[in-house]
Amino acid sequence: MVTLDTPATEHAGPFASPTTWTEWMQFIDAEPAQLPGQGPWTLDERLDYHSRFVILSTPAMGKISLALRRLMILNRRHNGTARRGLIVSGPPTTGKTTTLQQLGRSFHLADRARHQSPGRRLPVVFLSVPPAATPKMLVSELARFLDLPIAPRMNQAQITDAVCGVLRDLATQLVLVDDVHLLNTRTRAGAETSDQMKHLSERIPATFVYAGVDVDKSPLLAGKRGAQLAGRFKLVTNPPLAYGSTAHTAAWEGLIGGMEKALRLHRHRPGTLIRHAAYLHQRTGGRIGSLSALLREAAIAAILDGTEKITKQLLADIEVDQLAEQAARPPKRRTTGRRI
Repeated sequence: MVTLDTPATEHAGPFASPTTWTEWMQFIDAEPAQLPGQGPWTLDERLDYHSRFVILSTPAMGKISLALRRLMILNRRHNGTARRGLIVSGPPTTGKTTTLQQLGRSFHLADRARHQSPGRRLPVVFLSVPPAATPKMLVSELARFLDLPIAPRMNQAQITDAVCGVLRDLATQLVLVDDVHLLNTRTRAGAETSDQMKHLSERIPATFVYAGVDVDKSPLLAGKRGAQLAGRFKLVTNPPLAYGSTAHTAAWEGLIGGMEKALRLHRHRPGTLIRHAAYLHQRTGGRIGSLSALLREAAIAAILDGTEKITKQLLADIEVDQLAEQAARPPKRRTTGRRI
């Protein structure tokens, strides 16, 4: 099993996902996106920088962080099994996974600061629900995160006992579970996996946070099992950012301004992107994932073609994800036939 004094090795590649203990520690210890020194920077350094780019806080992220902090205090001395949890729900590309990981990172670093000699501690665990998950698959994902040796002959109960014992020993306080919308409780496997998640939350003295696409409309909260979950978990939505009111406009322009300030382009004029805030909202539907991808690709294109600036024409030439493209298309006009 991996221990916290095991030196973190470098990522095999820039896209390693924190689904194991070692990868999670690399994610925790990673420096924010930045360029070395004051420059001048090479073309490759700037391309790599815009490939990774910055992560900015949104109003929804602050709301979710506050809700989680309150719940963790509420659960701190709770001795029963019905600890409170949190569900983060929203449409695709609104930043749910990023929010989940950043919350975990912040809590992990805060826990590290409180324990100068942490010893064997793992305050946060992060996992994603596997497709077509079964109870054994789910708990095996936790075992894989912990690098626990699992023998082929071990059954679900034995793996569960091993995982729960280790997480209790490591003083785990926060369990983050992504992609819970993949659980279809109308099927036997999905229902049993939902039961397994409930069982884990009763065995492990930690606060559980789930995230998924439109969880409030999914089968996860339907029926008797869903009622049990809904009775313990608070649901917080992470919707696309709105645009229109003074407050919404300020939040959207603030996000764009933060991203624009982080650009490293030689001839880009500050304030250009904020002037196109309404256009950017129309192109992306207010989805932070779509916005980030559009601006990062535009910056990379501007570096590669030598223009070194982002213009509205450049933005128009870049296609975003299909979800945003479909939302940005004007509705078709209905034509009525004329009677002769």
